[in-house]
Amino acid sequence: MSSKKLYAALFAPRAIALVGASGDPKKNTSRPQRFLRKHGYRGKIIPINRGRDEIFGEKAYPSLQAVPDAIDQAFIMVPADAVAEAVEQCAAKKVTVATIYSDGFAEIGPEGRRKQDAVLAIARAGGVRLIGPNCSGIFSSNPSYALSVNAVLERLEIKPGPLAIISQSGSMTGGLLSRGLGRGVGFSKAVSIGNECDLGVGEITDCIIDDPDTGAILLFLETIRDADQLAHAARRAVAAGKPVIVYKLGRSEVGQALAASHTGAMAGADEVADAFFRAHGMVRIDSLENLFELPALLAGHKPARRHRVAVMTTTGGGAATVVDRLGTLGVDVVPPSDKVIANLARKNINISKSRLTDLTLAGAKPEVYGAVINELFTSDHCDLVLAVAGSSAQFQPEIAIEPVIKTDRRGKPLAVFIAPHAEASLKLLADAGIAGFRTPESCADAIRAWAHWAMPATPPAVDAVKLKAAAQTLETMPGKQLNEYDACRVFAALGIAQVQTEIITKPEQKTNIGFPVVAKILSPDVLHKTDAGGVVLDIVNAGQLADAAKAILSRVDAKHPTAKINGILVQRMEKGLAEVIVGFRRDPQVGPIVVLGVGGVLAEIYKDIAIRLAPVGIEDARAMIGQVRGLAVIRGYRGLPRGDCDALAQAIVAMSQLAALKEHTVAEAEINPLIVKPEGEGVVAVDGLIVLRKD
Repeated sequence: MSSKKLYAALFAPRAIALVGASGDPKKNTSRPQRFLRKHGYRGKIIPINRGRDEIFGEKAYPSLQAVPDAIDQAFIMVPADAVAEAVEQCAAKKVTVATIYSDGFAEIGPEGRRKQDAVLAIARAGGVRLIGPNCSGIFSSNPSYALSVNAVLERLEIKPGPLAIISQSGSMTGGLLSRGLGRGVGFSKAVSIGNECDLGVGEITDCIIDDPDTGAILLFLETIRDADQLAHAARRAVAAGKPVIVYKLGRSEVGQALAASHTGAMAGADEVADAFFRAHGMVRIDSLENLFELPALLAGHKPARRHRVAVMTTTGGGAATVVDRLGTLGVDVVPPSDKVIANLARKNINISKSRLTDLTLAGAKPEVYGAVINELFTSDHCDLVLAVAGSSAQFQPEIAIEPVIKTDRRGKPLAVFIAPHAEASLKLLADAGIAGFRTPESCADAIRAWAHWAMPATPPAVDAVKLKAAAQTLETMPGKQLNEYDACRVFAALGIAQVQTEIITKPEQKTNIGFPVVAKILSPDVLHKTDAGGVVLDIVNAGQLADAAKAILSRVDAKHPTAKINGILVQRMEKGLAEVIVGFRRDPQVGPIVVLGVGGVLAEIYKDIAIRLAPVGIEDARAMIGQVRGLAVIRGYRGLPRGDCDALAQAIVAMSQLAALKEHTVAEAEINPLIVKPEGEGVVAVDGLIVLRKD
């Protein structure tokens, strides 16, 4: 089906069938017919009801087959057990899209999932695209129609505007519309998609990008079901200059209960979602209100390379409420440059070098406010201007609001926070297309979101030589559950240096590795060796090694009596400046990810990590090292010796290459710890884990 045909059926249908329409105004199933007419739909409405010849003045039919005309979209409102028959009729009638309001499908459990799958199979066999089940419907402002059961459409008149909503929650679709209208914004489209058995967030987003009435796409998500399609659509949206802004719930630990590695426990669903959104140019917000306030801040802009914020205000306390939060969020608030100070001084406006340009003493005059904001916009020392207005915005908008509106704002985003309650001034800003904020929390969150907004990442080229070497290494272990020694052989094939290692099979067996050494249990069934008492450090002679090996075997046998034991791993003791964990996982929602964090046995507790979609290039790997707070000790913090960050970045890149391994697919992998040595001396892996996919 072409995208144009799908778009037309979704947002400009010429004929709509209402399957299960009711003539009782008190019933939800009467709403779509009433709302269609109320909100200006000019196409043909066809109620389907076996017991009625007419509903609200429209001729009714007993079935879709009985309708003589072509139908673009059907809205299905029958009980769950009758939905399959309705979809069969849609297929026979060659209906393009069926929107299923009915619930009782995948959202209720396995039996509902089976019903949903059966309905989808019928639709696919008949060439019908589905929205839902368990969704509330669709709204469009141009052409105008409201095919929905959402009660908000009973009373509200939807103002046309540039914002499109796609919501996985049916009830929140109406909530978002009402909140947006309360903010004075308008909407081009709104789609409730429910269970997404067929058409999902990604494909609907892709449809809307080319809509000339849409300037930004707002997503209310509970989970990510169609990552590849959403990624494709988001990248197209960035190219089209239409921001995709995401408010996501579902901060659950999807898939972590099944994770064998520390990586799986550290990289929660929420952190992974953040990495996914950023990698594909989407903007994630924490404040629901920013679904409506942030679009104006981003309109006409691309993600910036630098994120320096200049602040001017007529209320020091009011500005501090925002700036203080920006500091906790890691946003760089900068003082005015010497050039800005000198230029304003020539106009008899004296400001200080403070990060907060407080104009209270300079005089609350429009000519002062206007001169300062114009100077900040033309200066190259900042990348966003935050203007904070005090009581003048409430009683004298001509002082602090009108100069902002008159400013030439090209080239740089502008945020305005109004400390008092000043709806008239906020409306002036909204009408001028300027982002006005009612609370310091939403203002700071919006600026943080802007600062984290990035151009879509370019996937790096695959290192075919190293990938082939890793695949060949895995081929020597067919159908095998890998132990630490096996895993480290694969990492070595990827180019990650390994500690000197030997395997002994008897406690009294000698080793050729010079002391001191470490002894570890070697077993594919004991993934966390320290927890099992399977590790002894600082062994300085052969006698201690024999005693340690006996003790390890005894303790592991007590805790894991059925574990398969491959021997005792003996490794040279390694020291460095830091221990890190480098991990890889195939996330159930977004696919392959690579994780970097502070290593050792406490890695899961600290959760001081950086996550990217895999594979990554060297620049992304370096950015990950800079993001982990605990790795300041190897970045030269306060004169400390620098670690070999270049070698660490190369190891991250190498680990991430597992994403491109098609055969012997790796589900999870990690090196914990990877010892980072002084600058120029490299890194060395001293423990490893690989879990292969079972399918």
